[in-house]
Amino acid sequence: MRLKLPTPSAPMRLGTRGSPLALAQAYETRARLSAAFDVPSEAFEIVVIKTTGDRIVDRPLKELGGKGLFTREIEQALLQGGIDLAVHSMKDMPVLQPGGLLLDTYLPREDVRDAFVAPHATGLGDLEPGAKVGSSSLRRRAQVLVKYPHLEVVEFRGNVQTRLKKLNDEVAACTFLAVAGLNRLGRSDVITAAIEPEVMLPAVAQGAIGIERREDDQRAAAMLEAIHDTATGQRLAAERAFLTALDGSCETPIAGLADLDGGTLRLRGEVLRPDGSENLTDDRTAPIEDGAELGREMAHDLLDRAGPGFFDWRK
Repeated sequence: MRLKLPTPSAPMRLGTRGSPLALAQAYETRARLSAAFDVPSEAFEIVVIKTTGDRIVDRPLKELGGKGLFTREIEQALLQGGIDLAVHSMKDMPVLQPGGLLLDTYLPREDVRDAFVAPHATGLGDLEPGAKVGSSSLRRRAQVLVKYPHLEVVEFRGNVQTRLKKLNDEVAACTFLAVAGLNRLGRSDVITAAIEPEVMLPAVAQGAIGIERREDDQRAAAMLEAIHDTATGQRLAAERAFLTALDGSCETPIAGLADLDGGTLRLRGEVLRPDGSENLTDDRTAPIEDGAELGREMAHDLLDRAGPGFFDWRK
């Protein structure tokens, strides 16, 4: 097939949320496609789509229905032909895509760590009992409470800029943001400390950008192949298989991280009760090609270890 490249007069449309971080990710995707095919950046049009999650910012995600809140309208536009590609933060993506869509392209992964951000503390250990920790992530909330049950975790939704403003307004003493997002926004200056995975295991697919297309769009498939990062895809295959087997969503405190070393993939996983009263972890390795199966096996073993009642909060 002779590839018909987009032009400024007939651009390829990239759909995205409108937050500064989402736009930064769309611009990165556009830059990589432009460079790969030596076409001007104007050959790719950024189309901003407001999602349910963007419109409702005063209620916890758990009450609103989870990760699909940040993707549903974008995927609908993709299915209807309003856009040609959808650019997503992979940690926001449900484990299943609507029929007719395919998510199989990932850009090189950024820093996976969580950032501790606080005006007057260097770490959680500096905070007095009862100090408020701001976070909208069930994973982060539970991880904090596992080790620091004397702290109070309060709801802290909004984009990066909104959360930083809340911090300056002293709604909370500290918060957590993804290092990757701060790096992409050029705001690494606000990071008090980057938290190693050994201390706080990140969300599944944290730091990764995924690009979704229509399953029957062969032109998009050919173009995306030129910018796909194989190593990121291998890592996410294991992490998302782990998440899928646990029925993970924004309603579940689950963490997972895969790393590559030669031909070996290492996967670490964690499940927690939302109140931080208990957490279960696992850490194992397998050949890279067996990463997805490793993720499923780890999930099933954690479910067995959890026993009756551990996952009642999912109902």
